[in-house]
Amino acid sequence: MYEFTIIVPVYNEEENLARVEKELLGYIEIATKKTAVLFVNDGSTDNSQSLIEAICKRNKDFSFISFKENRGLSTAIKAGFDHVESPITGYIDSDLQTDPKDFNLLLEHLGPYDLVTGVRNDRKDNFLKSMSSKVANGIRRAFTRDGMDDTGCPLKVIKTDYAKRIPMFRGLHRFLPAMILLQNGKVIQVPVKHFPRTGGTSNFGVWNRLLGPLMDCFAYLWMKRKYINYEIESKG
Repeated sequence: MYEFTIIVPVYNEEENLARVEKELLGYIEIATKKTAVLFVNDGSTDNSQSLIEAICKRNKDFSFISFKENRGLSTAIKAGFDHVESPITGYIDSDLQTDPKDFNLLLEHLGPYDLVTGVRNDRKDNFLKSMSSKVANGIRRAFTRDGMDDTGCPLKVIKTDYAKRIPMFRGLHRFLPAMILLQNGKVIQVPVKHFPRTGGTSNFGVWNRLLGPLMDCFAYLWMKRKYINYEIESKG
């Protein structure tokens, strides 16, 4: 039985998938938990799907699900949450601007916490991307008061039972810590390494890094007011 499943959303990342396979195989060898990898192909229009199928065929710890059409990152993450069976779930982007080996660092903190997210202290992005993310994080933090500096960091671990209870909507991947707090869970951020993108093309622009998240903040506030949370004391 797997203890930990890493979700890898993929959208037109054929240039990166050979490296993704190599790096995740390397991580599995040193992982502190028995680890599986789940690709979620978000309707790629390049050769990503055939590469994913080949990777999964030659590696018993890899599997995939594939969408009929592109539905966005939050949908891909939700599909991963829905299909994971291990007690712990992780998430990493297929551009590998973060290091899978840092999962062990995040897992060290998971015991008393229900979500551990990386924070990229020394980002290797261009000025526009870094500044738009910084502003978006500031706006989101003011709305949610989650205390997180970098919820966009694509390296997280979360207890699966919490993940499956998150009522996902498009754009909510930036609000995962806040959604755990709504469940009375505990969250923490841990510094992780960050690297420049070496292949493929980023799927995010100024709109979905800055203006989109601002609109999502209002959706989050509505959900916070309406969120149902309860604990069962006993049953018979």
